Amino acid sequence: MNSYIFLDNVRFFAYHGVGQQEREVGNEFVINLKLKVDIARAAETDDVTHTVSYADVYENVKAEMEIPSKLLEHVCGRIIKHLFRTFPTVKAIELKLAKRNPPMGADLDAAGVEVQCERA
Repeated sequence: MNSYIFLDNVRFFAYHGVGQQEREVGNEFVINLKLKVDIARAAETDDVTHTVSYADVYENVKAEMEIPSKLLEHVCGRIIKHLFRTFPTVKAIELKLAKRNPPMGADLDAAGVEVQCERA
C-alpha cells in the first residue's frame, strides 16, 4: 500500500530571488509537499511516534524557507536534503515551490519549481 503525508498550499514570506530587490523586499511563496511514508503501524496503534508528524515537517520546511537563496532550485534541494536527513522513514518526496507574482513583467499568478525525489 502506498501512503503519503502532505502539506498543501503552505504560504511563506521569504527573501529568495536572483535580483537584489527580491532579496531585500521579499515575496510570498507557496509550497505543496507530499512525502511517501509507510503509515501501517500508525494506522494500527494511533501513535504519532509511528508516523511522520506533519507539524514537524512544517517546522523543518519553515526553517529552510527562512534561509535566503537566489534560486528556488537551491531552496528545494535544501528542503529535500533536510527532510530526508530528519525523517529516515520518508521514502520519496514531491515538492512544488512557487513564487507568487514574480517580478518578470508577465501577468501570472506564480512561477516556480517542482521536484520529485526518491531516497537514494
